[in-house]
Amino acid sequence: MLRLYDYLDSGNAYKIRLLLSQLGLPFERVEVDIRQGTTRRPEFLAKNPNQRIPLLEWPDGRRLAESNAILFHLAEGTAFLPDDAWERAETMQWMFFEQYSHEPYIAVVRAWHHNGLVEENSAALPAKMEAGNHALNVMEQHLKTCRFFAGDRYSIADIALYAYTHVADEGGFDLAGYPAVGDWLERVAGQPGHVRIADPVGTLVSWP
Repeated sequence: MLRLYDYLDSGNAYKIRLLLSQLGLPFERVEVDIRQGTTRRPEFLAKNPNQRIPLLEWPDGRRLAESNAILFHLAEGTAFLPDDAWERAETMQWMFFEQYSHEPYIAVVRAWHHNGLVEENSAALPAKMEAGNHALNVMEQHLKTCRFFAGDRYSIADIALYAYTHVADEGGFDLAGYPAVGDWLERVAGQPGHVRIADPVGTLVSWP
């Protein structure tokens, strides 16, 4: 069985839980408390020297890190990744956008709020908020004319962007100013097999 090294509050880990659930693939889930430094312990470093979750492990010992790489691999040959070359490139475009222009701002500010770090990062906060709102506006303009992000159908591009967008308000971002994004969030939440970020799906196992 697949084993996901996970942290329930992480949007990047949620991406994998969401796709696995929508694919109907059973998996074990190992909760790794990143706040306690678990990813820096030798037993985890032996699996991922980059000290990060999510990490997906196969029964034969193969392991894959980086959330969007995992999404891409799991989606291969399914309806979640287009066959058309142009639509696949669009999918990758939005997944790179999520990692470089979206996650570093929206996810980081949310993490500051969740961990009581807003005050100590107050000097950097305005720039983070500005960049996060810029990313939301880019999404808003696209979604004014398209229902989804690649090939105008639900794909891993939507999963990648949904993970932190749907909880952006937890970082102080006002989603009411982005009505097309709001409509898209509802469409994604209505997809078959959808699970919420706080849903502890998968078979929980302890490790090590």
